[in-house]
Amino acid sequence: YEVVASNGHVRDLPKSQMGIDVENDFEPKYITIRGKGELLSKLRKEVKKADKVYLATDPDREGEAISWHLSHVLKLDNDAPNRIVFNEITKNAVKSSIKQARKIDMNLVDAQQARRVLDRMVGYTISPLLWNKIKRGLSAGRVQSVALRIICDREEEINSFIPEEYWNLEAEFVLDGKKQPLVAKYIGKDKNKTTIGSEAEINSILDELNGAEYVIREIKRGERIRKSPLPFTTSTLQQEAAKTLNFSTKKTMQLAQQLYEGIEIKGYGSVGLITYLRTDSVRISDEADAAVKQFIEETYGKEYVASQTGSNRSGKKIQDAHEAIRPTNVQFVPSEIKDSLSRDQYRLYQLIWKRFVASRMQPAKYETFSIGIEANGLRFSSNASRLVFDGFLTVYTPEEEEEESGIIFDGLKEGEELSLLQLKKSQHFTQPPPHYTEASMVKTLEELGIGRPSTIAPTITTLITRRYVAKENKNLYVTELGEAVNNIMKTAFPSIVDVNFTANMESLLDCVEDGTVNWKTIVSNFYPDLEEAVNNAHNELEKIQIEDEVSDEKCQLCGRYMVIKYGPHGKF
Repeated sequence: YEVVASNGHVRDLPKSQMGIDVENDFEPKYITIRGKGELLSKLRKEVKKADKVYLATDPDREGEAISWHLSHVLKLDNDAPNRIVFNEITKNAVKSSIKQARKIDMNLVDAQQARRVLDRMVGYTISPLLWNKIKRGLSAGRVQSVALRIICDREEEINSFIPEEYWNLEAEFVLDGKKQPLVAKYIGKDKNKTTIGSEAEINSILDELNGAEYVIREIKRGERIRKSPLPFTTSTLQQEAAKTLNFSTKKTMQLAQQLYEGIEIKGYGSVGLITYLRTDSVRISDEADAAVKQFIEETYGKEYVASQTGSNRSGKKIQDAHEAIRPTNVQFVPSEIKDSLSRDQYRLYQLIWKRFVASRMQPAKYETFSIGIEANGLRFSSNASRLVFDGFLTVYTPEEEEEESGIIFDGLKEGEELSLLQLKKSQHFTQPPPHYTEASMVKTLEELGIGRPSTIAPTITTLITRRYVAKENKNLYVTELGEAVNNIMKTAFPSIVDVNFTANMESLLDCVEDGTVNWKTIVSNFYPDLEEAVNNAHNELEKIQIEDEVSDEKCQLCGRYMVIKYGPHGKF
């Protein structure tokens, strides 16, 4: 076997023109990518020497399309079973993929072609309009325009938010022989919870409580379980890495790519440490499942092995050809191979490894405890919980839900009177919705069905590089430029920036992949409306002036202050 690389795509639509023959059934015109000529002639020589050629590009739509382009350029037989796929770069996976070689799946290729052509149409017809109306060098993408709109809508929500006042009341009680007081929150008069809206209101409650007796009305004990997490998909990995490791989505994907392709591990050579990084499935192969359960039993004990495992709870279509993102071999414990990895590779690998092991462990169990206290018909309550079995928490503690657990006070009885230490009142105001971060943006786009595992990270990166959105302390803010572009898009192309329209487009692409819809049908339905909207916009929209940012540096030629410009390579 001779292994050679095409280094990604070898053919693409030309940069200088739209490259789609609208008159001739929307046929794409593909050309060899500049700079790939030499590589291709080298590949052709290799192909002539070989008895058989296998195409082992990535196991997704884009990978299928690259194989198809290679097949054309290298003049391979399109009907020969020469396409192989594997989700992990390990000896077994690669060997068994060769036994299951198949023909190129044209439905996957067509889904990719449809996406490429739609994106090209939007980009090449709307971008010139933005150049004309705002300034040169801008771009509009089909998915990025919707993402921009979502961020702009949130910004508007924050700006128009009016905070509302509310008050909290807490009672602290002294217990015999206990150092810490029992803290209970005021919940209201009757069975319903009430909100205290003003200081006058809380003062009248305090008057009612003057001299009251505080009696325990009920004590409830129970148990609560905290389910083990599902293994990572692309989007949950991006979210968790952003939250716990502070990685941008772009950085997470670059590191995951390195772990997938292979790392030199002392004593083992080059090893692909994780399975394929672009996936929206939480499925785990039976082999991996058995291996990890055996590992848990040997390392933590039999009682930690999950009896059943969670499945994905969302109802939408999942490209289930892939597994979840998991370590290819659970025996590569992060701490033992730390020396072979860079600091960031190690941190990401450890996150993936822990999450995968935790997904096959028993849930954590808590004992819960709640006390209802009454005084003059007013009700207070105190809740607490303690961990009785740590389950998956021995390996992995998810970031978001740190438990607020009070102390469980044993020995209290119903009907007992408590002695009040003090009443504490505090004023608060409701908060506006938070700005999007890269993590919450990934989550939102996924929930709305916009973009697929491979497209979400680049979309967010593009918005930041184009300066439509600025990132400060994790938060994403819309720039003046982003706002101008969004307003034009909303006015002239309401359907393109419509969330439902874009999500619907994604499900149509899924139908192309299933073979139930012809890709050219989607394109031919989309183009006429787009063309009409662009022509109207050219005639009707006003120009928008966006001033350059002035620096404090003077020009040595004319003495005026210089301005900050943005070019393809950043700002200067």
